[in-house]
Amino acid sequence: MASGEIVDLLVVGGGVNGAGIARDAAGRGLSVLLCEQDDLASHTSSASTKLIHGGLRYLEHYEFSLVRKALQERELLLRLAPHIIAPLRFVMPHVSSLRPAWMIRAGLFLYDNLSKRELLPGSRGIDFRKHVAGAPLKKTLSKGFVYSDASVQDARLVVLNAMDAKERGATILTRTRMIQARQGSQYWDATLLSTETGETSEVRARCIVNAAGPWVASLLNGALNTPAQHHIRLVKGSHIVTKRLFDHDHAYIFQNPDKRIVFAIPYENDFTLIGTTDVEYSADPSKVGISEEETAYLCESVNRYFETAVTPQQVVWSYAGVRPLLEEEVANPSAVTRDYKLELRNEPGLAPVLSVFGGKITTYRRLAEEVMEHLQPLFGYMKSHWTAHEALPGGDIANADFAEFLRIFQQRHAWLPASLATRYARAYGTRTARLLDGIHDVAALGELFGADLYEAEVRYLMRNEWALTVEDILWRRSKLGLRLDAVAVDRLRTWLQEQAQVSVSAPAPAAAMPA
Repeated sequence: MASGEIVDLLVVGGGVNGAGIARDAAGRGLSVLLCEQDDLASHTSSASTKLIHGGLRYLEHYEFSLVRKALQERELLLRLAPHIIAPLRFVMPHVSSLRPAWMIRAGLFLYDNLSKRELLPGSRGIDFRKHVAGAPLKKTLSKGFVYSDASVQDARLVVLNAMDAKERGATILTRTRMIQARQGSQYWDATLLSTETGETSEVRARCIVNAAGPWVASLLNGALNTPAQHHIRLVKGSHIVTKRLFDHDHAYIFQNPDKRIVFAIPYENDFTLIGTTDVEYSADPSKVGISEEETAYLCESVNRYFETAVTPQQVVWSYAGVRPLLEEEVANPSAVTRDYKLELRNEPGLAPVLSVFGGKITTYRRLAEEVMEHLQPLFGYMKSHWTAHEALPGGDIANADFAEFLRIFQQRHAWLPASLATRYARAYGTRTARLLDGIHDVAALGELFGADLYEAEVRYLMRNEWALTVEDILWRRSKLGLRLDAVAVDRLRTWLQEQAQVSVSAPAPAAAMPA
């Protein structure tokens, strides 16, 4: 990007909302620049429960509109990204002292029917003495319910939106912070700081979209010098990961006496993901971490249901994120709405700014579409909506049939170990063809860093997905950090440093000679 460039939209924030907005806008013909102060999906968007879901528990708070919207998006996203989003069945044991059976049945009936459902089976009652999900549970639990939602590789969802935005003409700048913005009559004059090089650059934008997540208010009050009409409430959600606690492919949704729910979800084949908590948070969102009390709470929550107790000593990884929820006058953080508000400031004689308050991963695409609707009067040349029928990169799989895609992929790449072929297909979908371009045997994948991480994949991530660091590769573009030991991680870090040095020392291409 040349300093002083003029763009239609400057999107601040590289989480799922920012990336989704950049993609939608670029596909409508707007010139777009997105800046993210860290890596894509560094914060809230990579700290989710990894679900695309309607939000069954939101029905208790009468948020029927939000649930319907989320269920509609669930159906769409299963078609648009069938490689990174997969159907998942959830089991809810019935505990009569917490919620009566009729209430659960009524809620599940609504959940099944609030929106058109074609890809997922509906809910039903089950007998744990006959169902595979009963095996790990306490024998006092005899009845339950099963319903459908979907799992997602959350950070990859963000990256794929950013990739598509770039391929449609957007500029994506990671590790770049907007440090100042001056509001003129037609443009914002923004100063961007590269946290990698320390260099600054200038960009003019006809409109700024503030999708900074937990920083949305501080950005308005700071660099944008614009008072907010809405406010956010920061709520910390933490998760723990253990070795696999059960052998089947269903997830659990457990009710707690405090009326909260906790999930136990099959994760990365060999692990179980348990979460989440809801804790008020007021410190720096970039320095969030799980507490001992939260770990104990999550263990206690699942121990009410599992026959074999889970202890903090079994935790192999944990993570926490801060959700920027719309401020409401409710005492319980769990009851705060997961819906969003869009705030457009378009005063006469001043360049506009649109801020995003709240939201959840499942509804990010709809949110981006609504942002574009708000901005339509500002950009008469904007094309119409399009994201509901265009697959994300790698998701252009015939009939959204991942099982058939995987079968053909494994057949064509029989030289790949089955587990690696499955992981590549799940992570990259049809884009795996680019990763494996010119590669026909395992040796050609290059250096093996550990587990099944080869040099070819790392180079692909660096070249196509803005990956620069060990953390980018092992914890956001993948979850191979669960499998690599310290020696392997150090080798990868050294290799990345070597590549950076090679890049810096490489001579600039010679200028073309005049004809």
